[in-house]
Amino acid sequence: MLTCSRVTKTFGTVEALQDVSLAVAEGERVALLGHNGAGKSTLMKTVLGLIPATLGEIRVAGAAPGERAAREATAYLPENAAFHPALTGREQLAVYLRLRGEPASKAGALLERVGLEQAADRRIGTYSKGMRQRVGLAQALIGRPRLMVLDEPTSGLDPVSRREFYDILDDLAREGAAILLSSHALTEVEARTDRIAILSRGRLVANDTLAALRRAAGLPIHIQVAARPDTVGDVARRLDGTRVNGVRVDLTCTHDDKLSRLGQIAGLGGMIEDVEVIPPSLEDLYTHFSRRTDQ
Repeated sequence: MLTCSRVTKTFGTVEALQDVSLAVAEGERVALLGHNGAGKSTLMKTVLGLIPATLGEIRVAGAAPGERAAREATAYLPENAAFHPALTGREQLAVYLRLRGEPASKAGALLERVGLEQAADRRIGTYSKGMRQRVGLAQALIGRPRLMVLDEPTSGLDPVSRREFYDILDDLAREGAAILLSSHALTEVEARTDRIAILSRGRLVANDTLAALRRAAGLPIHIQVAARPDTVGDVARRLDGTRVNGVRVDLTCTHDDKLSRLGQIAGLGGMIEDVEVIPPSLEDLYTHFSRRTDQ
């Protein structure tokens, strides 16, 4: 649905994007991560056809960005969605529906899908930032888009609303929509996306599933062993671990050693009450891959 091939974008002497290749398939949810200034917004603008790439090629649903077929296939939700404060949510959605050649009567169903049915006839000027984001999402859903480009889409949403937002994205992905979302909320995207793409200083430094990135990074896996109080000392000695809080033993291992370490722990039988395996978090991986451009 989206293919970026060796995309470079320069602004004067500054290379905002350097030889970036990225693809998003139908039904795939890809998180685009990067620090401020990494090139995320520039990449999204080139995908949307708002600015041209200096080098490389981008195809959206088989068309070039900005062409009619690409525009019809794409929906965009910016970080700070802005709407006319004097209009109600229903009136604002009706405007966008008419612009897309669809009946204004669909506004109510769209607002209900994003949880705004109770506020549909209130003026947007009375909405919270989170509610305005929901209006933006409702607008993005018009016309069953095949590619959704979302820039910090959960900004201003409370935890329950964020979960509901990702539930909607899951439904869209199951229906075949390709989703590219930029976010600083690493904990969210860790659990709700299929692939992670990391930009650093305009370069794509990682692009794979979370499991594959963990293997590639080679960061240590932490294992927390809860031992019986009367056996914790012996457990710590046998596992060569660190005793913590009297009844816990902490140890680390590599990905390749994980199964053998768990086998050692299982061999202790009744001396062990519980085991928790803690793999590197997405924040750990983000830091690891981002730092590689500084070396």
